[in-house]
Amino acid sequence: MLFGEESNLPFYYRKLAGNITDVKTVRNLLADIDFLGYGKIKLVMDRGFYSEANINDLYKKHLKFLIATKTSLKLVQNELDKKRDSIRTWSNYSQKYDLYASSSSINWEYSQDRPYKGDKLKGQRRMYLHLYFNSKKAVEDEKKLTNLLCMLQEELKSGKMNQEYTKQYDRYFDVKTTPGRGAKVTAKQEAIDEGKKNHGFFAILSNEVKDPIEALEIYRNKDLVEKAFGNLKERLCFNRTAVSSDQSLDGKLFVEFVALIYLSHIKKMMQKKDLFKKYTMQELFDELDVIECFEQPGRKLRAGEITKRQAEIYGTFRTLEV
Repeated sequence: MLFGEESNLPFYYRKLAGNITDVKTVRNLLADIDFLGYGKIKLVMDRGFYSEANINDLYKKHLKFLIATKTSLKLVQNELDKKRDSIRTWSNYSQKYDLYASSSSINWEYSQDRPYKGDKLKGQRRMYLHLYFNSKKAVEDEKKLTNLLCMLQEELKSGKMNQEYTKQYDRYFDVKTTPGRGAKVTAKQEAIDEGKKNHGFFAILSNEVKDPIEALEIYRNKDLVEKAFGNLKERLCFNRTAVSSDQSLDGKLFVEFVALIYLSHIKKMMQKKDLFKKYTMQELFDELDVIECFEQPGRKLRAGEITKRQAEIYGTFRTLEV
């Protein structure tokens, strides 16, 4: 799903199979954008969309982008190793977001296959790498790792291992089994220390935005899409499709999408007029839901009695610009 940055309204959606990863959808998305004729597109994506092929495609299409990425990437690690200690200086602190931020201009090793010439075009493209450190995130990351290590250790001792964690077992623990004592599990402290090294850090890449705080604000606005999916699942009761055919699913998706446009518009208007100080969105709907309408053949629709609070809500929406 795509949202307009200024309108805060959804304008595009596409149905995907549940087993298709985000990273595989970008090329079709770019093709759809070309077909729809949108100009000056700037894409904001989470790290699930990151891959070298996707970044190269974005450069090839001359599109501006901002994308989160893993700190384990080599190009991120190279810069992070330089700034791991120096980033936590007062000049890099943002009181608004309670974190430290720093940026670097780096070179992206661009490559493009040219089948018509049978070669590969290579070159460098300028990119901005934004690094952040958040102490609260560091605590959360360490807690998450500690819980993982406790679980892995218990599973190794009990002999009830999960194939999903095979790499983690080998990475963090040595296991020696003897006939008398059974399994002896020993932690690999160096590996654990290495795992803690990047706690609290996260990274954003962009080929346009130079300032790290501006990049962070743009990226966090992406939460609008995540909240929209939440509205689809909860407020619009779409957590289960409950259909028996693809045709029914397509129809339901379209109706849900139209409903989401209305819902997103209402939310935007409530934010503009500070209505969230008086109502949650559900409370506003409940306030208006009790208005009765009467319809008779050949006659104009007639509304029932409207309370003062209901009239104020409608009056507020009437005075706002779309």
